[in-house]
Amino acid sequence: MNSSVHTPLVSRQPPLPRPDGAGSGASPASSPASGPHIGFRPDIEGLRAIAVVLVVLSHAGIHVFAGGYVGVDVFFVISGFLITTLLLKELGKTGTISLPRFYARRAIRLLPVSTVVLVATVVGAWLWLPATRFPSISLDALFSTFYGINWRLAYEGTDYLNATAAPSPLQHLWSLAVEEQFYLIWPLLLLVVWAGRRANRRALFALSALVVVSLAVSVQQTTSAAPWAYFGSHTRAWELGIGALVAVGGSFLRRTPKALAAVLTWGGLAAVVIAAVTYDEATAFPGYHALLPVLGTAAVIAGGTSAEGWGAGKLIGTAPFRFVGKLSYGWYLWHWPVLMIWPAAFTRDPGVRSNLIFAVAALGLAWVTYHTVENPIRTRPALRRRARNGLTLGVILSASAAIFAVLVSQFPPSLPTGPVAADTRAEVAAAADPQARLTELITASVGGATLPRNLNPKVTDAGAESPRIYDDQCHFNYTQVKQNRKCVYGDPAGTRTMYLIGDSHAAHWFPAMDDVARDNGWKLVALTKAACQLPQVLTYNSALKRNYTECVKWRNQILERVVAAKPDLLVMASNDLDNGGIVGDDGRIIDIAGFEDDPVWVQRWEQTWAKLDGIPKVLLQDTPWPSQDAPECAAENARRLAKCDRSLTKAIAEQNRRTLVAEAARGAGVRVIDPTPWFCSDTKCPVVVGNVLVYKDNSHMTPAYAHAIAPLLDRALFPPR
Repeated sequence: MNSSVHTPLVSRQPPLPRPDGAGSGASPASSPASGPHIGFRPDIEGLRAIAVVLVVLSHAGIHVFAGGYVGVDVFFVISGFLITTLLLKELGKTGTISLPRFYARRAIRLLPVSTVVLVATVVGAWLWLPATRFPSISLDALFSTFYGINWRLAYEGTDYLNATAAPSPLQHLWSLAVEEQFYLIWPLLLLVVWAGRRANRRALFALSALVVVSLAVSVQQTTSAAPWAYFGSHTRAWELGIGALVAVGGSFLRRTPKALAAVLTWGGLAAVVIAAVTYDEATAFPGYHALLPVLGTAAVIAGGTSAEGWGAGKLIGTAPFRFVGKLSYGWYLWHWPVLMIWPAAFTRDPGVRSNLIFAVAALGLAWVTYHTVENPIRTRPALRRRARNGLTLGVILSASAAIFAVLVSQFPPSLPTGPVAADTRAEVAAAADPQARLTELITASVGGATLPRNLNPKVTDAGAESPRIYDDQCHFNYTQVKQNRKCVYGDPAGTRTMYLIGDSHAAHWFPAMDDVARDNGWKLVALTKAACQLPQVLTYNSALKRNYTECVKWRNQILERVVAAKPDLLVMASNDLDNGGIVGDDGRIIDIAGFEDDPVWVQRWEQTWAKLDGIPKVLLQDTPWPSQDAPECAAENARRLAKCDRSLTKAIAEQNRRTLVAEAARGAGVRVIDPTPWFCSDTKCPVVVGNVLVYKDNSHMTPAYAHAIAPLLDRALFPPR
């Protein structure tokens, strides 16, 4: 999924499993209340094949199908249609819906294979993926067991510190969670509206209302809270609802002229493919962009109810499409974990060709589990005859998976360690010349062989550690704006005050700043916000997939607060990147070719300094960046730690911009502190210095290292006279 600083919200989404009754034998019949028996729909089986192939190609890295994630929307519509058709058929026959039987069928159909894949994935992750990732993966397994992983992913998608984390091999189960959450409500709602006369009309009205409201929320949240829009069942319900509307309107659709129906099927199929080849990671999705694949899928299904001869079913209903469609559920389940784990298992970097080979291997696993698990269990008479048997199986499988997830979390993979290393914090604090001693420790750590036995923090714990201001809500996430908290630290009784402001690269200095403030008897006010740099720029936020207006509002408010407070010292820190780019006055992203955006960055910094005129200011330059997620690299290379060292020249992000800003700052009377010697030797920047892990992720310091270098920050802020 994501490896760069400009992290997309999600890596590409796998398709939704085939719904209950959508096996290879026959599709569910239509409701007698809405028309005659539909019979097997080979075109729907083939539509599943197209959806899953698009998604697999997208995940394998085929650039032309970067928008293949729309396959999940295709599956939502198919599911809504088929499940509603089953429910209408039961209503027409019995006048009611047996909820136990409905959920028993879901359990028999979905849980056996998903449980096998979940257990196999967790075992594979334990064996081959970095130990740093296992606690999160085991938690993903637990959330997946109870169909809640979509909400976990939505929450993590709004966490800036998690933005560059590697994707979970269980991430694809979010779509199954959305479907099951929808089906907790839809049968009950259908039961309510179906009572009495004009049931069909009330069902259409209820569904239409659900679709309109859910679509409106999806459009709104896609622009304001993209992760919640992407993973939320409330913003995806309309897609299942569209499929349900096609089912409810079945009798009307079957009267569609055959020529028009054929045009609908081909046009709908084209819409799905167009979305897959024109959308990409930058597309704000779902929102209104999801209309194209959703309505396209609905057109294929609706037209297929009456199209004959020259409809799209003539192509997608053929044997090869039906074969892949029959295996789509298993392929969906297997392909993502296989693609996520194979590079680690074979110690190779993933490539398109290799990904395609392993994607085909995942199809082979789907064939095996279809014939050994999926089909034998769902056709077992003892399970189909009595709902209680199916529900019991579901409870046993879910409970077993949950217990397994909890148990394995208690036994994470172990890492080899070497001899005890020098205590960096104690050594630097006791040194007469802290910089000289730290330089010795850094130089000795370059080319390190193994992780020290006394590493602080452990690589498996580092990602969860954050400065105190995160818990105190003095560091804001993407969407928070109004800052009313005092956020006073250091020595609360101090007569002099210093402020620390900026983005998360200011926040990671907080432990050191707090130490310095306390030691010198100063109050410290810390006010920071995720990805919100201090120059007066509007940037495009790659996670939110829109202009980062919250940053502008927050920054203006904080600068006004600083001006009103007139602190004795203001420390400003920001990373030198601009996320998705600087938005110019014309509303467009400024071209970055040839560093055209750098002078703009400098100019906007100057505007910030001008607002703060008269306040003693320090610009604390950005810290060097490791080559990748540091704890993960250390875990993967516990016996060859030197592989995680990064050259000094590559560790400095935006070197040209950094130099120009420093020159302009000095010209404006702003003191500049370059922290690079606190992290790097003359040539290399290690991820472990002495016994301290330097970074908690791909750019942020661990609190432990911030505390260790506090004496150097103290001398830089308050030079000896």
